[in-house]
Amino acid sequence: MSRREQHAKTHAALLDATIRCLVDHGYAGTTTQRIQEEAGVSRGALLHHFASKSELLVAAIHHIADRRLAVLGDHVAGLGDGPESLPQMVHAVRSAMTGPAFQAALELWAASRTDPQLRQALLPAEKRLGSALRNHFERHAGIADPEAARTAFESLMALVRGIELTRLLRTDSTLADRVVDDWLSNVARLRES
Repeated sequence: MSRREQHAKTHAALLDATIRCLVDHGYAGTTTQRIQEEAGVSRGALLHHFASKSELLVAAIHHIADRRLAVLGDHVAGLGDGPESLPQMVHAVRSAMTGPAFQAALELWAASRTDPQLRQALLPAEKRLGSALRNHFERHAGIADPEAARTAFESLMALVRGIELTRLLRTDSTLADRVVDDWLSNVARLRES
């Protein structure tokens, strides 16, 4: 493995370890020591890649957004404009709003409420992700009225974020699917008008 490949591998290992630590230990429990141990690297290697915890978290924010965009891209690849495009697009959005990358993002969102520096770093990555989500939605939703499309998109974002946020507290695992089906039924009426 070349020096450049080793550098990239260690860099990615540190970012992936940061995501795992955020999910397993929360924002407060995510320390550079814990990340270093999780990644299996030396302190020197960690500091070579990231001079501070805040620098590492900023890089992790962008890494998380990139992973969520990749999930979205995988799910919308080849998505057409037929009648099934809206449910398939909603499935793609739900997929991007679940799992460890989204859970790590939630930890960072909560922490950014009281940390202006973290919020400043989080905003560009979230705007980039939000823009990609909105573009895919507008392309596949089939809603002619721009204001109705905007409301439908925002309600979808609130819905899927809320579903993932409350997933651990729910005993009925099918409820989320029923809620999304209800949303799809309501939005289908907008597509017909």
